[in-house]
Amino acid sequence: MHIEPSAGADLPLVTVVTPSYNQGRFIAATIESVLSQDYPNVEYVIVDGASTDDTAEVVARYAGRLTFVSEPDRGQSDAINKGFRRARGEYVAWLNSDDIFLPGAISAAVAALRTNREAGAVYGEGFQIDEAGNVISRFAVTQRFNLWKLLNVSDYILQQTVFFRRSVFDDVGWLDENLHYGMDWDILMRIGLRYPLVYVPHDMGAIREYPAAKSFAGGAKRARELAQIMRRHTHKRFPPGMFVYGMPTYAGAVNARIAAVMRGPLAPLGARLQRRVTHYGNRIVGEIVRRAQGWYSDGWAAPQADFTFRPGAGRHLAIDVMLPPWAPFERQRLTFSVAGRTFASESFARGEFRIPVMLPRETWDRPVTVRVRAQRYFRPGGNGEEPRDRRKLSYVLRAFDYEDDGA
Repeated sequence: MHIEPSAGADLPLVTVVTPSYNQGRFIAATIESVLSQDYPNVEYVIVDGASTDDTAEVVARYAGRLTFVSEPDRGQSDAINKGFRRARGEYVAWLNSDDIFLPGAISAAVAALRTNREAGAVYGEGFQIDEAGNVISRFAVTQRFNLWKLLNVSDYILQQTVFFRRSVFDDVGWLDENLHYGMDWDILMRIGLRYPLVYVPHDMGAIREYPAAKSFAGGAKRARELAQIMRRHTHKRFPPGMFVYGMPTYAGAVNARIAAVMRGPLAPLGARLQRRVTHYGNRIVGEIVRRAQGWYSDGWAAPQADFTFRPGAGRHLAIDVMLPPWAPFERQRLTFSVAGRTFASESFARGEFRIPVMLPRETWDRPVTVRVRAQRYFRPGGNGEEPRDRRKLSYVLRAFDYEDDGA
């Protein structure tokens, strides 16, 4: 959805903040992607950490169209917070100095925020690009908002597409300046635990991938910080996402050791071992992402599935389920529990149903994770042409949310 520039003065102000340090070779593309947007009411602030390259000279070409602040800071989170604190916009976003917005991003975000008045933030689709700005691939993991997965498994939200309602920071606080790699994931978790995050089906941003980029150069230090963030919000010692982000890091360390040891005549064998390590590491990560919650991308649910809900949006949940006419059992029974305590049990036959469930009173004013257990399951197998499906499947889940939200 786009907003015509002629709407102009009646549209809410959007503040875009770009934290920057020694990114002179990329920052012109970042600036152009902001200033070329079709949305007419934008405040653009670049908060630079006293760069020693040509950043100031590049930015000077856009004098009068943006605000440039250059002074020492305590890192990226500090720079973003500086920009957000001085922002005059009703909506805010940050765009790193090596990333870009895509055409129509701001218009699409504003339209979504105005339509979804309760949303704390909105996000969309995007791409990964290389140093030259060429598209490497689509950012493939984007999905509709799922709070349990955001907290426990992965940051499937592309930060370069996120636009926030400025007022939410008065509630949840600013970015954590002690975080170096996962400050974007942490703030999305904190907002998601109090407000809806709304997915926008529009290409909105791109992240630049290259060896020196922080996300790719963090190694074990990054993996440890992300594990710390997940533990803080889930209170789990070993959340699934710890392995999602840790496995590639440590598989890379193993491969580096193989390369160091297996040299000369052993190099071909070492290369095969490295491919094997990478293959199995990726396979394990894929299985964790696919199975951790118990709700699969094709809509089927496992015999046990977990869902997290923010507080204050209602007392009743509604679960939309379907049991196909060809299912190997005629009825299914679901049991709902919180922290091991069962609070509801419902059964349904073949067909499609909406089942209302009242949450326990003690959960009404706090985030709550509900575990849904199904009484029956089957394994679909294979047809000889496709790989065997070894999943345990219980029912098709269309939606599970607060009834007041129109789930």
